[in-house]
Amino acid sequence: MNQGVSPQLAPHITIRVSGKLFEGHLAYLDQLVHSAFECKLWPVLSLANLEELDGPALTFLMNGEDDRFSIESCPAFVRASINREKGHAAA
Repeated sequence: MNQGVSPQLAPHITIRVSGKLFEGHLAYLDQLVHSAFECKLWPVLSLANLEELDGPALTFLMNGEDDRFSIESCPAFVRASINREKGHAAA
């Protein structure tokens, strides 16, 4: 789904996500990621100031990481949730 944009070769653009990330925000975030691809940029989601997220937001991050975007400055609680869900999916 990365539409030919390589994370190794394309210039990066940082999308800062802070506060709360809930299902209602995902359409807009997805639009930003899509716009980056249209501009031949690799989106990097900076989650340094993310405080809370719901299940659909966790799924969005988990499914999109390394395929549609990279994640940087990921809070420990988010990384733990992603790893836990990936472990459940692999089991």
